[in-house]
Amino acid sequence: MKKLLLISPLATKSLLGGDFYFRLPTLGLLKVAALTPPDWELKISDEKVEPLDLNESADLVGITAMTPAVSRAYQIADHYRAKGIKVVMGGMHASKLPQEALKHCDSVVVGEAEGLWTNVLEDFKKGELKSIYKHTTFPSLANLPIPNWNIYRDKKYLPVHFVETTRGCPHDCEFCSVTNSFGGKFRNRPVDEVEREIQNLKPFDGRFTLKNVVFFVDDNIISNKTYAKEFLRRIIPYNLKWLGQTSVNIVKDDEILDLCRKSGCMGLLIGFESLSHDNLSRMGKGFNKPDNYFDVIKKVHDYGIGINGSFVFGFDHDDEGVFERTVEFTIKAKLEIGYFSILTPYPGTMLYDQFNSEGRIIDRDWSRYNTNNVVFKPKCMSPEKLLYGYYDALKSFHSYSSIYKRLWGTTAKWNFFLPMNLGFRQTIKKTVKHGFAPLENRSKDIAIA
Repeated sequence: MKKLLLISPLATKSLLGGDFYFRLPTLGLLKVAALTPPDWELKISDEKVEPLDLNESADLVGITAMTPAVSRAYQIADHYRAKGIKVVMGGMHASKLPQEALKHCDSVVVGEAEGLWTNVLEDFKKGELKSIYKHTTFPSLANLPIPNWNIYRDKKYLPVHFVETTRGCPHDCEFCSVTNSFGGKFRNRPVDEVEREIQNLKPFDGRFTLKNVVFFVDDNIISNKTYAKEFLRRIIPYNLKWLGQTSVNIVKDDEILDLCRKSGCMGLLIGFESLSHDNLSRMGKGFNKPDNYFDVIKKVHDYGIGINGSFVFGFDHDDEGVFERTVEFTIKAKLEIGYFSILTPYPGTMLYDQFNSEGRIIDRDWSRYNTNNVVFKPKCMSPEKLLYGYYDALKSFHSYSSIYKRLWGTTAKWNFFLPMNLGFRQTIKKTVKHGFAPLENRSKDIAIA
């Protein structure tokens, strides 16, 4: 029996790296594991929750990595290849820059593993491993094997299951690579198959563990309204407590909001991105209307659903006042949680191509392409102003005063969002104290109140 070792490397300089309070499971490798035939001995190692034993033996090593973790991924790949072990890489970064990845591995799986992975394993056994494995069309999402969560049972992840129902996105925002990677149309898994996967989920152990928590990883849970309504009706009996991602357009359909509430939705991540009309129009997200943001938030709150608002700093129309304006808005709107990030030109995006052609890229260390470092020249402020304005926003948003004002009187589940805020606060304190920016002066500390 051949041994397969699947590795998820740590993005050491990222806010969501080793110090991140919420250590979330890696769904991608579970999916690869589910595609692996039973005649392979399989192990998954995730550096986010456990040390990697570089002396562990394997016949084949598979490594997945997004951009901020790819430098570490290359180190690991080089180590195993030096021992004569074949290495296959996949994930977003290797898919966008396969020739770069091939300097460190023997083969790259470009894009989605379904329909390719078994070919990789068979070719390996025959000694005929190809350099590139790539789809000619996007694969069907029907008849996907169900991930085996028992593989993660003893790992120190948060007790939450990840489930996918759709892939793809038609919006093609300039800073996002989802459309380029997964297609400009939403592809849906059959509802029967998603329901069967949910039926097979087993509650995590633990006296104080919130049971039946599921995060639907789709970029937009309401991408296909007909599908979404059928899906939400189906999951009502399972008493889930679920989280997902959506757009501001969810408020246009009261039936979907009601079904979200009835099916156990605790919170939705909504990509507000910016308070600037000009920024939103430029990025390709003109359907976001900042003048309507308060109404959007109130309506979602009226259904007892919390909101994680996503905002990005560093767009071409952002000046030095953007940080204070954004934090003030989030407190006034009573957002339960927020995710702030620095604009990052990831390879494979229109934004990267634009900044590269304009000579605005100032750092090419992939480990700093993590949304909490500055790797480009902003238009309306210096890189230093962007970095420390971002730090100030993190500090203000996660202060005790802000948490109290945002959560007091909320209709959402405060017993879920309060621990989430406090957990983020712990991570932010470390991030703000040490800093991760590719700037000359990294010694500046910003105390968090």
